[in-house]
Amino acid sequence: MREPVTDGRRAKGERRRRALIEATVRVIAREGAGGVTHRTVAREAQLPTTATTYYFSSIDALLTAALTECMEEDSARIEALAAAPVGPAERRRSLALLMAEILSPPGHLLAEFELCLLAARRPEQRAATRRWQEALAAFARRFTDEPLRVKLFAHAYDGLLLQGLLADRPPTPDEFEALLRELLPDPEGG
Repeated sequence: MREPVTDGRRAKGERRRRALIEATVRVIAREGAGGVTHRTVAREAQLPTTATTYYFSSIDALLTAALTECMEEDSARIEALAAAPVGPAERRRSLALLMAEILSPPGHLLAEFELCLLAARRPEQRAATRRWQEALAAFARRFTDEPLRVKLFAHAYDGLLLQGLLADRPPTPDEFEALLRELLPDPEGG
């Protein structure tokens, strides 16, 4: 049986679409969401301006795609940590290391928060954040089955990162780990 032939045009189109989304995140990190125009994104991606309108019907569609991509990537990272065959202490430490990593440099995280704030005003963009909240809840359930503690962790996680962005010196992995120990103590008997 023959292997399917990949359509080179489709692959090129997907690379361009991805380049535009990544460029959008960089523009937001540097200039804020207000700096996103077809021209600035195309220039950042080193593509013709017409590429943005070809792949995205509007700036809102581009912002939604950027938010969706960020949330998908972040969710996958948290899901991988939750699924890792390690104990609670190692799982917490891995998350603390990840938190410190995404704050250095903070540009990408800053862009994600701006995109999330836009979604607060645009209900059609909120769907992109649901998987993220589910991934955080699944991580917390590795420690507890208490719904209130799961919800507390899911909400506190983003708050810890936001406070890390606002701090003069971002928290260290050890500092994050201490906070995570309070939010997610070792399970009974574990």
